[in-house]
Amino acid sequence: MTQVSVHEAKTNLSRLIASALAGEEVVIARGNIPAVRLVPVNPVGERKFGALKGAISVDAAFFDPLPADELDGWDFP
Repeated sequence: MTQVSVHEAKTNLSRLIASALAGEEVVIARGNIPAVRLVPVNPVGERKFGALKGAISVDAAFFDPLPADELDGWDFP
């Protein structure tokens, strides 16, 4: 684990980011008291079209008209 002061973090931010991305634990301290941990952000990833194909299904009743009591709850212009 690398612990650095705020001043040192400002001076060597690029190096500390590279260390964190490489898997090293980097802690920034105020004086001798640890304040924050520098960690990499996990990428969100790409959306893949059709990723749920075969995992979900809609039966024919989905397309049936709603009953009158259900339609009364909706505000149509």
